[in-house]
Amino acid sequence: MSDTKSGDDKTLSVTPKKTLTLKRPGMEQGTVRQNFSHGRTKSVVVETKKRKFSLPGEKSEAAPSVFTPKPAPTAPKAAPVVQPEVRKPAPAAPERSGMVLNELSRSEMDARRRALEGSQAREAEDRARAVDDARRRAEEEERRRHEREESARRQAEEEARLQAEMEARRRAEDEARRRAPQPGDIVADEEDTAKPKRAGASAPVRRAAIPEARPARPVKGEEDRRRGKLTLNSALSDGDARSRSLSSMRRRQEKFKRAMYNEPREKVMREVTLPETITIQELAQRMSERAVDVVKFFMKQGQMMKPGDIIDADTAELVATEFGHTVKRVAESDIEEGLFNIADNPEDLVSRPPVVTIMGHVDHGKTSLLDAIRHANVQSGEAGGITQHIGAYQVEKDGQKITFIDTPGHAAFTAMRARGAQATDIAILVVAADDSVMPQTVESINHAKAAGVPMIVAINKVDKPAANAQKVRTELLQHEVFVETMGGETLDVEVSAKTGQGIDKLLEAILLQSEILDLKSNPDRTAEGVVIEAQLDKGRGPVATVLVQTGTLMPGDILVAGNEWGRVRALVDDHGVHVQEAPPAMPVEILGLQGTPHAGDRFAVVNNEARAREITEYRQRIAHDKAVARSAGQRGSLEQMMSQLQNSGLKEFPLVIKGDVQGSIEAVVAALDKLGTDEVRARIVHAGAGGITESDVSLAETSGAAMIGFNVRANPQARAAAAAAGVEIRYYNIIYNLVDDVKAAMSGLLSPERRETFLGNAEILEVFNITKVGKIAGCRVTEGKVERGAGVRLIRDDVVIHEGTLKTLKRFKDEVAEVPVGQECGMAFQNYENIQAGDVIECFRVEMVSRSL
Repeated sequence: MSDTKSGDDKTLSVTPKKTLTLKRPGMEQGTVRQNFSHGRTKSVVVETKKRKFSLPGEKSEAAPSVFTPKPAPTAPKAAPVVQPEVRKPAPAAPERSGMVLNELSRSEMDARRRALEGSQAREAEDRARAVDDARRRAEEEERRRHEREESARRQAEEEARLQAEMEARRRAEDEARRRAPQPGDIVADEEDTAKPKRAGASAPVRRAAIPEARPARPVKGEEDRRRGKLTLNSALSDGDARSRSLSSMRRRQEKFKRAMYNEPREKVMREVTLPETITIQELAQRMSERAVDVVKFFMKQGQMMKPGDIIDADTAELVATEFGHTVKRVAESDIEEGLFNIADNPEDLVSRPPVVTIMGHVDHGKTSLLDAIRHANVQSGEAGGITQHIGAYQVEKDGQKITFIDTPGHAAFTAMRARGAQATDIAILVVAADDSVMPQTVESINHAKAAGVPMIVAINKVDKPAANAQKVRTELLQHEVFVETMGGETLDVEVSAKTGQGIDKLLEAILLQSEILDLKSNPDRTAEGVVIEAQLDKGRGPVATVLVQTGTLMPGDILVAGNEWGRVRALVDDHGVHVQEAPPAMPVEILGLQGTPHAGDRFAVVNNEARAREITEYRQRIAHDKAVARSAGQRGSLEQMMSQLQNSGLKEFPLVIKGDVQGSIEAVVAALDKLGTDEVRARIVHAGAGGITESDVSLAETSGAAMIGFNVRANPQARAAAAAAGVEIRYYNIIYNLVDDVKAAMSGLLSPERRETFLGNAEILEVFNITKVGKIAGCRVTEGKVERGAGVRLIRDDVVIHEGTLKTLKRFKDEVAEVPVGQECGMAFQNYENIQAGDVIECFRVEMVSRSL
């Protein structure tokens, strides 16, 4: 039984006589005989594969006749297409026996017809696309050829023009030289005319011949069509090399002319614009000089400078003048014009509350008096019972507001009191009736007089039994403060912060003084003011307490304060309440600054962030450049460097200080600077507002400094880092405790003082020479006593000839510790035997006493 199936399917043959076999379709077997060189032959069975389908016009290997498909009935007329090339029919293959193909179905015939039509249409589209590409490439090549010809023509014209100019210049020079001959220039004329013939005259000819000798670039062939993407540079370029620019060719001509006639380069005098600070490199560029020459100038002056060093405008002006240039000084501070002190129209001014500063000596009751006025208790929250911050508050009396600024009274807070006096309208001088005038009282008087503000004397603590107000008035006369009761113009009020006595009279005096001053400002303009205090709050970021002096400050305003700027996010008054505006003479806390400004900085509102950034960047750059210029100037000359090396015995006590507010940090740094002497001083490695962080501990570890926290604490990470690094952190909340501890620590760096104590004198009566021992002096103690182990000096004719120690001290045959006056003894010097009868031995004791600042 057998089954045969046409197509590509494999044939499965099964017969009763044979086993199950699998035949490969379209394969036939044959035998080929192989012959070898030694005469042997071998028959090899090979398989031949039959062709499945035949090409048009040839017979199939498997069928006796060629299959021709029937035309499709009523087929629609197709669009005319280009007929494909018809291959010549191959010769008919010999008929072979095999399987017979069945006739194709109608659907298969339609599919084959559609495939044939689709391939013909695609081939026609490819031919049309190829024709378009060839046409575009031809147009592109033609355009490039025209551009190359135009570029070559322009280059030839330019070179011809330059050649003509050079020839005309040369002819003019020859004509001038010929018309004005000189007796001594005959040989030089011959040489000069000979030189261009040898060297210079042939150069223009060669340059002019360059475009003529250049061969025409052939049209690019078919191989360049597929070179890549066409760009503007590749289309406009000449292809081989980039052509020289006009300025380059002119510079070349000038250089050639100078070389031909040995002309030196003419020095150009420039007008150099100098800012406040400038680097040596930039100064050299503006003068068109080499930076090396400027550095050499500084070296001749005895200063070792580098091109990157920054110098001030005065030094730069001196250098530019020395090099023969003129100088134009400009100030970068012009960027700050219109920021402060804007003039107001008189009709826009309205009355404002007075700003009052309370000043005086420490513990005279300034904050307690302010508490009585505010009905608050601020003094209990201050460390040690003393004010160490500038507090700003606002109270209301009979419908009129008064702004109070409380300043510290400790000696270290001098700068704070100065700022308080400068930002105020009226100064209240608080003097304790039982303590009278003290040093900080005198200092407060001087600050108020320097600021030019009127004073009101508040004699506090009049309720105490030891109070003597008349003594206070009398002592104020020594400092030119004349109160009304003594015939002067200064108001004085006796008050008691404890009982409230005289508080109303003090407020009335303040309002009366403000009416006399007639204080006014314009609230309808951009705000200006002064920073009273600034700190870095852990939860709120940089916080600044400001006093608005003119204008109205509102949330959303962009302000510049010192070297920092920011957008006001919130305004908080002295009671902790958020407000929507801050009119003139109102103290508020500002949130939203980029950094912590310095206390005492002025602030102003600007129009946009760009101007704020510009001003702050200018201020930061000026501060940095001035610091660098100051350090570069300190390095100075070689003599100064040698003197600094010789004075290297100065010991430094490094410190890293973190405080709660900028004013406290300023006071601490100023107090520590005053402790320095010629032998030891405090070096502030870093001082900033805010808590102690891990970076502060790392800085202290690197610099070997001590960590000090003033009213701040370290976070857990900083404490762990300090414990691991062995850095001790000391916390303080009272400034004089901090100063005392640092003073004691700095005293330990002082070398101890050598103190000498006289013990007695002994006169040598006889000198004994003992074998194996040496010379022994027989002495009598004439003054004081002589001790073993003490220092001795040998005096001969009132001249000290030796200083050392005693080797032995004997009384008769016994070693003794000391010999009193009037007794005799034997003494021998350590490593010295030049002693004579009649010499005097002076005995003394040396003590090393520790010193303190």
